[in-house]
Amino acid sequence: MPVAMTDLPTEFPDFGLTLHQRRQAVRGLYWEWPGMDSEHGEIWCYSDRFSYRRGETVTLHVSSTASSFSMAIVRDGGIETKMSEKAGIAARWQDTPDQCSVLGCGWDASFEFRVGDDWPSGAYRVTLTADGRDGKPVRCHHLFIVTPQPGKKRGRVLQVAATSTWLAYSTWGGSNHYEGITGPNRDQYAPMVSTQRPWCRGFVVLPKEAPRVPLEVAVAPKTVPRYPHMEWAFATGHSKKYASSGWASYDSHFFRFAERAAYAVDLASQHELHFSPEILDGYDCVVFVGHDEYWTWEMRDAVDAYVERGGHAARFAGNFMWQTRLEDEGRRQVCYKYRARAEDPVYRGGDVTRATNSWEAPEIGRPGATTFGLNATRGIYAGWGGCAPRGVRGFPVYRPEHWAFAGTGIYYGDLLGADSHVYGYEVDGLDHEIHGGLPYPTPDSGAPDGLEILAVGMAAQVEESADIPFEHQFLGDEDGRFTAETLFGEASDANLDKVKRGNGMIVNFRRGKGEVFHAGSCEWVAGLLRQDAMVERVTRNVLDRYLGKS
Repeated sequence: MPVAMTDLPTEFPDFGLTLHQRRQAVRGLYWEWPGMDSEHGEIWCYSDRFSYRRGETVTLHVSSTASSFSMAIVRDGGIETKMSEKAGIAARWQDTPDQCSVLGCGWDASFEFRVGDDWPSGAYRVTLTADGRDGKPVRCHHLFIVTPQPGKKRGRVLQVAATSTWLAYSTWGGSNHYEGITGPNRDQYAPMVSTQRPWCRGFVVLPKEAPRVPLEVAVAPKTVPRYPHMEWAFATGHSKKYASSGWASYDSHFFRFAERAAYAVDLASQHELHFSPEILDGYDCVVFVGHDEYWTWEMRDAVDAYVERGGHAARFAGNFMWQTRLEDEGRRQVCYKYRARAEDPVYRGGDVTRATNSWEAPEIGRPGATTFGLNATRGIYAGWGGCAPRGVRGFPVYRPEHWAFAGTGIYYGDLLGADSHVYGYEVDGLDHEIHGGLPYPTPDSGAPDGLEILAVGMAAQVEESADIPFEHQFLGDEDGRFTAETLFGEASDANLDKVKRGNGMIVNFRRGKGEVFHAGSCEWVAGLLRQDAMVERVTRNVLDRYLGKS
């Protein structure tokens, strides 16, 4: 059940780490790699694709110190359903390139199986178990998606898993789009990452006690920022990025809620939007949730065209930030990010609109707000580190009469989802102004015509405190200076001052024959996970309207 602010602990959790280990947990680079636990034994697995249809063949690539393994497949929905079991599958150790995060593991196929004709669309968790060298079992977890069959899906919701963001954050092999072992000094993030590698620990399954990113601590004055989720990851052997992305932390909570609430829901990966955009055509409502940061141009084309034709897009997600490109038939994702203008080849010849930079880069000419109404560069951090650590935990509501809030009993100025902490850890916003106590997009905000701002909270792109030394800050001002340079051409102090104060919003607008609802926070799913009645009601209101039930 939700935990009220007054019930929060006043001390940070203790995971048994020393001060040095706590610092390493936050500032260090640690990852999973083949051979890291060879004394006890290992097993690792990935599949050839993110998703499959009924009747198609899943190919597993496995490397293990054991000579055989057993496999169990469970559909991870409103209830867990065991779909298949098999024992005695042959395995062997397979050599892996040093730069497997970028190049892929290149393992030979180990086992194939056919997706059953009666397997419903959804997420399928694969657990592989083998004998360890010390007599104890070793395990790994993998996930693949069964996509829906073609055709009209009246009354069904399509959830699109944020697989591009999963890929960007996965630390398996040493590199992702944030940190890494690439570059001449093996200390750079990777602008290219491969789908052909296992998911890191914590992306597929997590224990209930795993901390989320937003702080669940009543932070005392002058407290140096702490990051319990990274400390827990370091202490338990999970990926440093488990709480930033993945099925277990984000997408799963909406899918389970929807099925338990008796909605008919299908699942697809973002690769379907890119390569098979017609998958949207059969649905009255398409949903995006959680931390949903990385998109290709083609993925946005698919959603824009869908809404224009009369579709309904509901985005309960935050941080709509980066354009990516897909190469090698979708097996490699490219995003140069902060180094794009210096390193992305399209700047030296090619279509600069496809540069893997922030969507708000002027040369791209396609701000995120034109698709979902909000931009990451006008939002960003809330409720963690030194960015509003004591700030609002829910959305401050300005237009309680809106249809999305029907039945909640909410008033003007109330906080929606505060007890379940739905506001954070990254949010999307717009430049706006207040007239008569109500927020409106500024004329140069880039907001679509007719956009209505329903709720607004504060956020920050800079950790800023007169009492906390800069060297104790983890987030610092790098993101703020990047935004300043992106929007205004120079990362000066004056330009930083224009962007460092952000916001997170709930907005609604119509486009063409369709409509978009966007609750711009990564943590909306926390309200569903924690069974917050008001958050559940708003979610139902949106789904019911878009499915024609209200």
